[in-house]
Amino acid sequence: MNIDQADPAELAALRAAFAVDDGGGPALGWEAVRAFEAEHGVVLPEPYRTFVAEVSDGSFQGPPEYGLVGLAELPSDWGDDGRRRDLAKPFPLTRQWLWEEEDVPYEDQDPEAVVEQVLNHGSVVLGTDGCAMNWHLVVTGPHRGQIWQVTEAGAVPFGAEFGHTTSAPGFAGWVAHWAAGREWFDAA
Repeated sequence: MNIDQADPAELAALRAAFAVDDGGGPALGWEAVRAFEAEHGVVLPEPYRTFVAEVSDGSFQGPPEYGLVGLAELPSDWGDDGRRRDLAKPFPLTRQWLWEEEDVPYEDQDPEAVVEQVLNHGSVVLGTDGCAMNWHLVVTGPHRGQIWQVTEAGAVPFGAEFGHTTSAPGFAGWVAHWAAGREWFDAA
């Protein structure tokens, strides 16, 4: 997974996965992507960056279940207008965290404050599987380029290295997993 340079094979696979025009958002173009990055103080990880610039800014077909939302959008079940979101602040987690089952992964921090950071710092929201089960692409912090599912119960990283799935990590691996029709968490 290369988050700084777009891999032509990954881009070809992304184009193939989204080849059907489903009425989703058209590609933003490089000027709009750079303006978004400047406004939020981030550089989007590849291949997502090239995807929204050249392929599509959202799709009704997915992934996830209720479609891929546009770069500057939030899923309809988000619950507020997202004004507290700060993409330039690092995504706070480096390992999965189930809110009710474990203590906060950082000593001397209020768990509710860390949950608020997980929801609002360092990630773009890619979409929802419904019931506040949202997929995030981390854009700042140690897990930049990784996909995380954040729910009311906790936050779990996506990718074979984390043990919940057999798929490659990152945006391209996440889309390939969806395009293959596999269950999200398919590791035995």
